[in-house]
Amino acid sequence: MSMRVVSNGDLHVTAPYLTSKKTVMRFVQDNEAWIAQAMRKVADVNAKRYNFYAQLPLETKEQVQEAVERLDEMLRPLLLKYTALMGVQPTKITYKPTISRWGSCNKKTGTIQFSTYLLLLPDWCVEHVVVHELAHLIEANHGPKFHALMDRYFPRWKEARKATRMAVRKS
Repeated sequence: MSMRVVSNGDLHVTAPYLTSKKTVMRFVQDNEAWIAQAMRKVADVNAKRYNFYAQLPLETKEQVQEAVERLDEMLRPLLLKYTALMGVQPTKITYKPTISRWGSCNKKTGTIQFSTYLLLLPDWCVEHVVVHELAHLIEANHGPKFHALMDRYFPRWKEARKATRMAVRKS
């Protein structure tokens, strides 16, 4: 049997198909200390994520519009630089206050979306996200060809990815 505490704080227990409920409950009771510790850790991570994103209030249309304008101003020179360098051209750029990902790319339509929360990251991490999404216009997945593109156009991409993750965790 195994168990884990997922991001919303729920406990997920996996057991073989014919395991009795009594056996599962005993397993849970025997691991109460681990469960409590894991739940505290998840709550701490969630609090840090909340604090990070709360630094950029996006509760009104005006706040969202201001953030979009600031981000567009920040990204425009990076997009000009890297589209020329990489020989790609997105068909559309959009901005949304997403917390699940910094950017996304639809290779078929050429559309790239950036999270307005990029405004909370260091400039070089934002640059990494721009290159990452533009690279998806060439290579859709995260395989060796994609990593070769990142190595070529933004050699510090692994460091930037780590710094981006740490920015959210230390808030």
